[in-house]
Amino acid sequence: MPGSGSGRERGAGARGTEAGSTSVGAARGRPRKAGRAAALSALAKVCGDVRPGEPEEGVLGVVPAIVAAPATVAEAAEVMRTAAGKGLAVVPRGAETRLDWGTPPDRCDLLLDTSRLDAVVEHAAGDLVATVQAGLGTDRLAEVLAEQGQRLALDFPLPGSTVGGTIAAAAAGPLRLLYGSPRDLVIGLTVIRADGRVARSGGKVVKNVAGYDLGRLFSGSYGTLGLIVEATFRLHPVPVARAYVTRAVPDAAGAREAVQAVLHSPTAPSALEVAAQGGGVVIGVLLEGVEAGVTARTAQITALLGADAKVGEEPPEWWGAYPDGTTLIDVTSPPAALPGLLAAVEETGPGASLTWSADGRGHVGLSSETTPGQAKDALERLRSLLIGAPHRGGAVVRYAPETVRAELDLWGPVPALSLMRRVKEQFDPEYRLSPGRFVGGL
Repeated sequence: MPGSGSGRERGAGARGTEAGSTSVGAARGRPRKAGRAAALSALAKVCGDVRPGEPEEGVLGVVPAIVAAPATVAEAAEVMRTAAGKGLAVVPRGAETRLDWGTPPDRCDLLLDTSRLDAVVEHAAGDLVATVQAGLGTDRLAEVLAEQGQRLALDFPLPGSTVGGTIAAAAAGPLRLLYGSPRDLVIGLTVIRADGRVARSGGKVVKNVAGYDLGRLFSGSYGTLGLIVEATFRLHPVPVARAYVTRAVPDAAGAREAVQAVLHSPTAPSALEVAAQGGGVVIGVLLEGVEAGVTARTAQITALLGADAKVGEEPPEWWGAYPDGTTLIDVTSPPAALPGLLAAVEETGPGASLTWSADGRGHVGLSSETTPGQAKDALERLRSLLIGAPHRGGAVVRYAPETVRAELDLWGPVPALSLMRRVKEQFDPEYRLSPGRFVGGL
């Protein structure tokens, strides 16, 4: 199931202001005043940081009745157990970098803040494994691992994201070409289920829950299956040397030829990105390893891309970032579809931009000047190109201003919806966890 955001971005056009809205939807599903007081009192008995929600803490306009910030896994379990007893709808929150992804929740009785669950539980450097709590910032995790010459091989388009939010949103950057996404690097997960029970799978823990691989199941679940509280990751050494090779290409055909040349070469790039904006297209390749090997492979890539390719130790400005704009569309598009994808973005207008990774995932950004009708046309154009044979891709709207979002089918067709619904009903039969945040009202 695709992913649970743990926060909304600040200062990102319409996104930053919309989340704190006090529109009609802000009060939707909030418990009555007397019931809210009873729930607040019950939660205060099991958690040291509980308070009424504030308008600026709204999740896409839906203001939480209560905010709780447990400091331990045990405390978080008690909060979830109490919420179940009171029938409260729970929405997790981390660092608020992706809380505006998806659709507004039907209710937000309790906003569960994971920011105090920020410990490094264990770093077994000799085993290249680390267990950390969900509220730990990925920036801080990178600092801790770097002290031992190691890293979590995920690069993060949004600095400041938390571990839990990154897993829940299945977020990854250019390095996913070689290392994969969170579902590939999580080897163990601890979650709290809707009824407050703690469940563990993978890692150093033998027990699985109902046969599920929780790491894969919760990657991209948008907070709809349970509260992620701890994760165990497979780590990799920090490379001794790295080089970025970039080159502007003349057109979509040139971009595809360059991508295919690199992918079919023996150079084993860690990442390969294409960026397009304002009619210009540029390709970038990241090489990592020992110094002599990187030097030799850089020469090979330069020969493939052309003598005017640029080589540097630092990434280009656009590397790994979401494209500019107040509407973000996540696209699944194999290399064969790249020319059509670039053409579709260009047809959308001068304000549209694209970043695409050779692993087949990319993002299209639409500017604040894009009208709801233009956004709808752009989304239909992308889906017409990508969905079905031969590309078997898709396009999902991650965020958009409220006026644009109201006109769009954010998720598009989801053939596995009935299966996803059965999984949801097994983990959260009362539909209290981030209700309505995900596809099909899950």
